[in-house]
Amino acid sequence: MTKGQAAAGVTLPPLPDDLRRQEAHAPVVEGQPVISILARERQALDRANARQGRTIQFYDDLTRKYGTRR
Repeated sequence: MTKGQAAAGVTLPPLPDDLRRQEAHAPVVEGQPVISILARERQALDRANARQGRTIQFYDDLTRKYGTRR
């Protein structure tokens, strides 16, 4: 237990590993149509945005549970 946990009297749950992951850009393969590269890049952005949404939901759940929202 850390000093902050002892002072707060709260042990927060660990952040899910998925929420720490960074999304890589879609690889650019020479000779591939630009539209297919763009489509894969948009899919990567969709995954990143979904992960951000899960992070926000995780945080909102914590603030509801512990009442620490400012």
